Amino acid sequence: MKATQALHNLGQSIWLDNITRDLLDSSTLKRYIDELSVTGLTSNPTIFDHAIKNSSAYDTAIRGTIRKGKSGEDLFFELALEDITRAAVLFRPVHDRTESVDGWVSLEVSPLLAHDTASTLAAAKDLHGRAEQPNLFIKIPGTREGLPAIEEAIFAGIPINVTLLFSREQYVAAAEAFLRGVERRIDAGLKPGVGSVASVFISRWDSAVMGKVPDSLRDQLGIAIAKRTYKAYRGLIDSTRWQRALNAGARPQRLLWASTGTKDPKASDVLYIKALAAPFTVNTMPEGTLKALADHGEVSTILPVDGGNCEEVLAQFAKAGIDVDTLATQLQDEGAKSFVTSWNELLAVIDSKSTALKKAIAS
Repeated sequence: MKATQALHNLGQSIWLDNITRDLLDSSTLKRYIDELSVTGLTSNPTIFDHAIKNSSAYDTAIRGTIRKGKSGEDLFFELALEDITRAAVLFRPVHDRTESVDGWVSLEVSPLLAHDTASTLAAAKDLHGRAEQPNLFIKIPGTREGLPAIEEAIFAGIPINVTLLFSREQYVAAAEAFLRGVERRIDAGLKPGVGSVASVFISRWDSAVMGKVPDSLRDQLGIAIAKRTYKAYRGLIDSTRWQRALNAGARPQRLLWASTGTKDPKASDVLYIKALAAPFTVNTMPEGTLKALADHGEVSTILPVDGGNCEEVLAQFAKAGIDVDTLATQLQDEGAKSFVTSWNELLAVIDSKSTALKKAIAS
């Protein structure tokens, strides 16, 4: 049995952290679903930037959108929605079979809106309405300004993938925003079963402290943060408040591990996959990590519900001078800025391609 199947059987959903038109056109994504137990997909501005910049597969579609008079963000979202819609159709059988627990795809609002609550909410409503797919998550960053938008979007019935979470505290804030939206739906007599995941980024922790801590702590910070967060997750869904909401028909917001590709060349290429196995969670993997797991990975242990030795490990990092609270804020800010950089690069690529294709059409 492949390790991907073993992980799926354990109860963790495997999602692909990638989307390109080539993946769709070549039926590679379909093969991953059929052979590697992939049951969902995520995207972000960096993924689309690389997809469009490094392929001619979008040129025909760009020509079509140019003829419609679209440009910039409008042109990009037309391309992205086409890809995301095709992926959503592929995952729809999983979504239906699992009664909406799994089979989701994710599309992010413009990262330029990360600190603009009203515009984030408006964009989330617009994108979800245009996609017309029941298994689409709209990604909203769990920034301070994003949290009210998350609550309002859940109240409006829009499934949300909360992204750019880095710590237990950031996760808990996002989970509470989700639950407030659900409770408001219950109070208003609306169906409370709105889907959501909360995405906690892992590998960036270890990249941030590389060379700043003793070798004995190498590649241990991200996993310790994950264990601490998983303990909080299990505590929340077992709490009286959450149980009341579940009894009224709500669905739990699942915890998702993001940024699980290994960055350290000296570490195992499935380091975070093996360490973060846990039922009723999601691990969204880069394509290379997914293939590595299928080829030579193994799943032997699951995350401890009580967090295991995470506090002891985090205490060692504190002794080494690492303030995880400060670093969590820094990582979230840097993550938001990196998506803005990718977004601007993406729009520049689209503008460049559009200009070249316009000239070709005119000639």
